[in-house]
Amino acid sequence: MSTVVDRPRDEAPYTLDEPAPKVLSFWDQSAFWANLGVSLLAFSGAATVLAPGADNVPQLPIVAGIVAMVVGTVIGGIMLGLAAVPGARAGVPAMMLLRGLFGTRLSYVPTVLNILQMIGWGTFELIVIADAAEQLFGGGPHWVYVVIAGVITTVLTIWPLGSVRVLRRYVTAAVVIALVYFYIQLSRQPLPNLTHGSWSHFWVGADAALAVSISWVPMAADYTRHSKSERAAFGAATVAYGLTQIVAYVLGLLALALVAGDSDKVFGPFQHVALGTLFFAVFVLREADQSFANVYSTAMSIQNLVPRVDRRVLTVGLSGLIMVFALALNMDNYYDFLSLIGSVFVPMLGVLVVDFFCFGGRRGWDVSERAPARWSMIVAWAVGIATYQLINPGNMGWWSRLWTDVQDALGFTPSSWMSASLLSFTAAAVVTAAIGALSRPDAS
Repeated sequence: MSTVVDRPRDEAPYTLDEPAPKVLSFWDQSAFWANLGVSLLAFSGAATVLAPGADNVPQLPIVAGIVAMVVGTVIGGIMLGLAAVPGARAGVPAMMLLRGLFGTRLSYVPTVLNILQMIGWGTFELIVIADAAEQLFGGGPHWVYVVIAGVITTVLTIWPLGSVRVLRRYVTAAVVIALVYFYIQLSRQPLPNLTHGSWSHFWVGADAALAVSISWVPMAADYTRHSKSERAAFGAATVAYGLTQIVAYVLGLLALALVAGDSDKVFGPFQHVALGTLFFAVFVLREADQSFANVYSTAMSIQNLVPRVDRRVLTVGLSGLIMVFALALNMDNYYDFLSLIGSVFVPMLGVLVVDFFCFGGRRGWDVSERAPARWSMIVAWAVGIATYQLINPGNMGWWSRLWTDVQDALGFTPSSWMSASLLSFTAAAVVTAAIGALSRPDAS
């Protein structure tokens, strides 16, 4: 019990047995989500919005990519906001919340998947920080940058709510200044034709942008459980994240235009302008909040499996693990695996939103360790997953071949207008609504 006494009242609890303090205001959360919306991965990943073909040649013009990114981000931001509300209402982290949706034991399935994807994304973040730092400082020992980023990540995760407030007070202002500066500088460069190309794969690009927003859904409640109100949780996640992701991706698309769509050279335009190195350093340093969010949410997910383990022990161990992975692993092929895991959370959100706002969640979910299994919700989730994979089988070896075989057996060919994210979300939501309506007690 000594840990409870030692913990500051305005800091996150160490175990799931302790209540979560409601201390984060709208502005605290806005700063947190705004910083997550600006990422080095957003700059390099902007190429995915252009829907690259087999030869990695952008199929969308830059202007179409910007419009697709705005549309996808707005929709994804609303979905993220919807995922934020249940955490604020129930006061529990994201994977513990799924006990109410699926039952305690069944919630372990998405929990394990989330642990795998969060460790993977945390590793990616350390790699991208180290790579950017090498470019920033003109070389140096790669492992030193990885370790420094890992240490910063560890410190942030030990005091997560204090870190959120620091982001609001200091970091956000520096990021805004850097963004404005780079917009001015890059827009003054000789840009190529931004309208050349076909808009035929518009929804593929929009789906890519939407998927980035959705990737934060499995950890939203880890932070919004500390929100002072549901309105603050929804507004901050929807507006602040959506706005900054749009700003960051448009900037990334402009940088891509300057390097002829080569994502490996996308950091170059930032450093080649006057004072570019100084302002780019702001992005490199604040990228640690991305790895912080991934590592802290991994710890929250693990606590759904072992609720009484101290989160500080978990985050220190996890930070060390992703440092080792960042130094030892080749992550190129792992990206497709992470994308596959992320895709399963899109339809899960459809199930969660409908059940929480329309059916069981309105009466209050059972999130205890004895929450009963709800197989019907698993069925709705599975329908959504199947819908996603039929439209977008991905590039995961035997798994992708399985779904292309199913496509052939059904005589189904996805059209370019089909959004895997939107249609899988809708399919899961419709099935959940049907199950809820059929299982509702007779009004008489």
